[in-house]
Amino acid sequence: MKVKVCGLTTPDNLTEATTLGVDFVGMIFYDKSPRYVDNPELKKWLEENASLFTGTKKVGVFVNAEVDYVLNAVHDYQLDYVQLHGDESAGYCSELKLLWSVNTLRSARVIKAFRITEDFDFNQTAPYTGSADLFVFDTGGHQDHGGTGEQWNWDLLANYTGPTSFLLSGGIGPKDLEKLRKLDHPQFVGVDINSKFETRPGVKDMEVVAKFVKGLHAEQNT
Repeated sequence: MKVKVCGLTTPDNLTEATTLGVDFVGMIFYDKSPRYVDNPELKKWLEENASLFTGTKKVGVFVNAEVDYVLNAVHDYQLDYVQLHGDESAGYCSELKLLWSVNTLRSARVIKAFRITEDFDFNQTAPYTGSADLFVFDTGGHQDHGGTGEQWNWDLLANYTGPTSFLLSGGIGPKDLEKLRKLDHPQFVGVDINSKFETRPGVKDMEVVAKFVKGLHAEQNT
């Protein structure tokens, strides 16, 4: 099972994450988030330590950002994926892919996040088939685009029959290993964790993350 640790802001946390068998590290490029990372110091550090990320993909999280901003962030921060966490259309996703295909800028794969509520229609994901490489299903029902730290009703996944694989997000914490082990869906490939593993916004307790990742992988192999 793949693991994405999102909302990382410090070199120490990023370095530790790469040693844990984490598949993705997420950095948030949304200036209303307390985990906002767009700064020259981090960019310089990432440039100087690119070799740390040979086995871990860097994900930039954006919310209704201008296309040029996304393109520049992918180039400047050497991102492997962009996660679109706002109201971006399938056309927006396709535009990014088209622009990367016709120029020499560093390209990235596309993750589209959806905010799930009790009445969410999973048919809304269909237009993104082909324009997004991966989905994230997160908790909905709140006004802003940040995380709530709360879980949504995972039983609703029975309504998703699309072909695109997804990461499960929204309030996942260290105590959810057993619940995750029981989750059975053909397109479920991993989890996206964040606030439940923090000592403060943007700073993860990596010992807790390590224990969770180890437990998740152990259960996968039983």
